[in-house]
Amino acid sequence: MIIDAHAHLLPHDYPEDAPACFPHMEPIEGSTDRLLVFDQMRFPAKEVFWQAERRLEAMDASGVDAEVVSPMPPLLRYDLPAADGLALSRHVNDVAAELSSHAPDRIIALGMVPMQDPDAATAELAAIKEQGLAGVEIASNILGSSIGDEKFLPFFQELERLDLPLFVHAMPSPSDRLPFSAMGTYVVGIEGMYAAASLILGGTAAACPNLKISFSHAAGGFAMMLPRANYFWGGSWNEEPRDLGRAVMPDDGPSPLEYARRFYYDSMVFDRRTIQYLVDLLGADRLLVGSDFPAMLREEPAAKTLKSMDLPDDQWQDIAWRNAMRWLGREAADLPLAEAVATA
Repeated sequence: MIIDAHAHLLPHDYPEDAPACFPHMEPIEGSTDRLLVFDQMRFPAKEVFWQAERRLEAMDASGVDAEVVSPMPPLLRYDLPAADGLALSRHVNDVAAELSSHAPDRIIALGMVPMQDPDAATAELAAIKEQGLAGVEIASNILGSSIGDEKFLPFFQELERLDLPLFVHAMPSPSDRLPFSAMGTYVVGIEGMYAAASLILGGTAAACPNLKISFSHAAGGFAMMLPRANYFWGGSWNEEPRDLGRAVMPDDGPSPLEYARRFYYDSMVFDRRTIQYLVDLLGADRLLVGSDFPAMLREEPAAKTLKSMDLPDDQWQDIAWRNAMRWLGREAADLPLAEAVATA
């Protein structure tokens, strides 16, 4: 059993009366693909982004039993006027719900909200749950503001109250510190790290201990920084007992590592050595399978690198599907092949 907890969807089209700032899809001659046009973006999108039958065929071909599909990250455009951002979110959410309805046990859809208006985003969460969507995706920063900023705390508290899982996808912030060519590489690592760290440092993790949250690409460089953060908190190396005489910023709360072990992380980090570090530091019970499909090609078969690591069976089962179910708050009976996994 494999659940791909990081896959994406795109609408086939947008309403004819949509605001001019909406994206639109243009036909590509001689192809079932369509061209996503969104300001300067031109992205050729394959039919599998929106066509349920193609999606299921692709899953079967890769050995994936279920996908958690979230809006393609460029749709998370927080620079739109708030009303237009809400309208775009509702259209994408309708598309996500319709896609999932074709095979709700295999296509598990997340929605989106207009985070440029935290109050509107918070109010929209109840509608997302009522619509049957599994949770919500947001970007790693909101127009340059960390998601751990106190202005977003009511949003996270409402997520926790409604028991809705959250997926945080790394996205660039308004900055010219790195060239555009780094947007898909180094920026992913930096932004993921900022997002996860901000939830700890800003107090959200303490205020929302039952928040179910996952980060794309293992929250980038976050795991590499955690031992240093733990030293500043407790004054010891290698997570040994605290030495407050050495601690730089001691406090009485949980350690940074304890907070980090409440989060989930998809393991799409492209290297078995990095995955092993994540297992050793954070635990196999924190990791998920992820692919970015169809924006990126999956390994064939899915999770090939994970399978090559010869992990103990309990760790493999956790990463392959059980952690995704815990993050989503679902039971094994909700899955395809439920009988096969009932005793796993």
